[in-house]
Amino acid sequence: MIIMSVDYGDARTGIAVCDKFEMLARPLGVISEPDTDILLSKLSLKAKENSVELVVWGHPINMNGSLGERSEKCRELAQKFEEISGVRTVLWDERSTTVEAHNILNVTDTRGKNRKKIIDAVAATIILENYLSFRKNNK
Repeated sequence: MIIMSVDYGDARTGIAVCDKFEMLARPLGVISEPDTDILLSKLSLKAKENSVELVVWGHPINMNGSLGERSEKCRELAQKFEEISGVRTVLWDERSTTVEAHNILNVTDTRGKNRKKIIDAVAATIILENYLSFRKNNK
Protein backbone atom coordinates (compact mmCIF):
# COMPACT_ATOMS: atom_id res chain seq x y z
CA MET A 1 0.00 0.00 0.00
CA ILE A 2 1.33 3.45 -0.85
CA ILE A 3 1.21 5.63 2.25
CA MET A 4 1.90 9.36 2.52
CA SER A 5 2.71 11.20 5.72
CA VAL A 6 2.10 14.83 6.60
CA ASP A 7 4.00 16.98 9.09
CA TYR A 8 1.72 20.02 9.27
CA GLY A 9 3.10 23.46 10.02
CA ASP A 10 1.59 26.94 9.83
CA ALA A 11 4.18 28.07 7.28
CA ARG A 12 5.57 24.81 5.86
CA THR A 13 4.14 21.30 5.68
CA GLY A 14 6.44 18.37 5.06
CA ILE A 15 5.31 15.31 3.14
CA ALA A 16 6.81 11.88 2.60
CA VAL A 17 5.71 8.73 0.80
CA CYS A 18 6.58 5.05 0.82
CA ASP A 19 6.75 2.45 -1.91
CA LYS A 20 3.88 0.00 -2.44
CA PHE A 21 5.73 -2.68 -0.45
CA GLU A 22 5.96 -0.33 2.58
CA MET A 23 9.70 -0.85 2.76
CA LEU A 24 11.13 2.57 1.94
CA ALA A 25 9.98 5.99 3.11
CA ARG A 26 11.31 9.02 1.27
CA PRO A 27 10.74 12.76 1.51
CA LEU A 28 8.34 14.07 -1.11
CA GLY A 29 8.94 17.73 -0.36
CA VAL A 30 7.60 20.71 1.51
CA ILE A 31 4.53 22.76 0.71
CA SER A 32 4.83 26.39 1.81
CA GLU A 33 1.19 27.41 2.12
CA PRO A 34 -0.36 29.19 5.11
CA ASP A 35 -3.93 28.99 3.73
CA THR A 36 -5.28 25.65 4.97
CA ASP A 37 -7.86 25.27 2.19
CA ILE A 38 -5.20 25.67 -0.49
CA LEU A 39 -2.84 23.43 1.47
CA LEU A 40 -5.43 20.66 1.69
CA SER A 41 -6.07 20.96 -2.03
CA LYS A 42 -2.33 20.67 -2.77
CA LEU A 43 -1.98 17.69 -0.42
CA SER A 44 -4.95 16.03 -2.11
CA LEU A 45 -3.30 16.53 -5.50
CA LYS A 46 -0.01 15.04 -4.22
CA ALA A 47 -1.92 12.04 -2.86
CA LYS A 48 -3.63 11.52 -6.20
CA GLU A 49 -0.39 11.95 -8.21
CA ASN A 50 1.28 9.29 -6.06
CA SER A 51 -1.66 6.85 -5.92
CA VAL A 52 -1.77 7.16 -2.14
CA GLU A 53 -4.16 4.84 -0.31
CA LEU A 54 -3.59 6.07 3.25
CA VAL A 55 -2.29 9.29 4.80
CA VAL A 56 -0.54 9.32 8.16
CA TRP A 57 -1.06 12.75 9.69
CA GLY A 58 1.45 13.81 12.34
CA HIS A 59 -0.39 14.33 15.63
CA PRO A 60 1.38 16.76 17.97
CA ILE A 61 0.75 15.30 21.39
CA ASN A 62 2.34 17.15 24.32
CA MET A 63 5.27 15.42 26.02
CA ASN A 64 3.06 14.67 29.04
CA GLY A 65 0.54 12.92 26.78
CA SER A 66 -2.07 15.68 26.86
CA LEU A 67 -3.74 17.14 23.79
CA GLY A 68 -3.56 20.86 23.10
CA GLU A 69 -4.83 23.37 20.54
CA ARG A 70 -2.28 22.24 17.97
CA SER A 71 -3.43 18.66 18.34
CA GLU A 72 -7.04 19.64 17.74
CA LYS A 73 -6.10 21.70 14.67
CA CYS A 74 -4.24 18.74 13.15
CA ARG A 75 -7.17 16.44 13.91
CA GLU A 76 -9.57 18.85 12.14
CA LEU A 77 -7.27 19.25 9.13
CA ALA A 78 -6.80 15.50 8.79
CA GLN A 79 -10.57 15.04 8.83
CA LYS A 80 -11.07 17.79 6.22
CA PHE A 81 -8.33 16.26 4.08
CA GLU A 82 -10.09 12.88 4.20
CA GLU A 83 -13.38 14.48 3.13
CA ILE A 84 -11.76 16.41 0.26
CA SER A 85 -9.50 13.66 -1.05
CA GLY A 86 -11.44 10.52 -0.21
CA VAL A 87 -8.20 9.04 1.14
CA ARG A 88 -8.35 7.51 4.61
CA THR A 89 -6.22 9.22 7.26
CA VAL A 90 -4.79 8.14 10.60
CA LEU A 91 -3.29 10.35 13.27
CA TRP A 92 0.18 9.34 14.43
CA ASP A 93 2.07 10.58 17.49
CA GLU A 94 4.83 12.84 16.20
CA ARG A 95 6.54 13.62 19.50
CA SER A 96 10.27 14.24 19.06
CA THR A 97 10.26 13.81 15.27
CA THR A 98 11.43 17.39 14.64
CA VAL A 99 14.22 16.95 17.20
CA GLU A 100 15.21 13.71 15.46
CA ALA A 101 15.10 15.46 12.07
CA HIS A 102 17.42 18.19 13.40
CA ASN A 103 19.81 15.52 14.67
CA ILE A 104 19.86 13.83 11.27
CA LEU A 105 20.57 17.13 9.54
CA ASN A 106 23.34 17.86 12.06
CA VAL A 107 25.02 14.56 11.15
CA THR A 108 24.80 15.41 7.45
CA ASP A 109 26.01 18.97 8.19
CA THR A 110 22.97 20.51 6.48
CA ARG A 111 22.81 24.17 7.48
CA GLY A 112 21.14 27.48 6.68
CA LYS A 113 18.55 27.80 3.93
CA ASN A 114 18.97 24.18 2.85
CA ARG A 115 18.09 23.02 6.35
CA LYS A 116 15.01 25.21 6.57
CA LYS A 117 13.79 23.95 3.19
CA ILE A 118 13.93 20.25 4.09
CA ILE A 119 13.50 19.89 7.87
CA ASP A 120 9.72 19.38 7.59
CA ALA A 121 10.09 16.76 4.84
CA VAL A 122 12.64 14.91 6.97
CA ALA A 123 10.24 15.02 9.94
CA ALA A 124 7.43 13.67 7.71
CA THR A 125 9.75 10.84 6.64
CA ILE A 126 10.46 9.96 10.27
CA ILE A 127 6.73 9.95 11.04
CA LEU A 128 6.16 7.59 8.12
CA GLU A 129 9.09 5.32 9.08
CA ASN A 130 7.71 5.04 12.61
CA TYR A 131 4.25 4.20 11.30
CA LEU A 132 5.62 1.61 8.84
CA SER A 133 7.60 -0.01 11.65
CA PHE A 134 4.43 -0.20 13.74
CA ARG A 135 2.48 -1.80 10.86
CA LYS A 136 5.23 -4.32 10.23
CA ASN A 137 5.39 -5.34 13.88
CA ASN A 138 1.61 -5.45 14.43
CA LYS A 139 0.23 -7.36 11.46
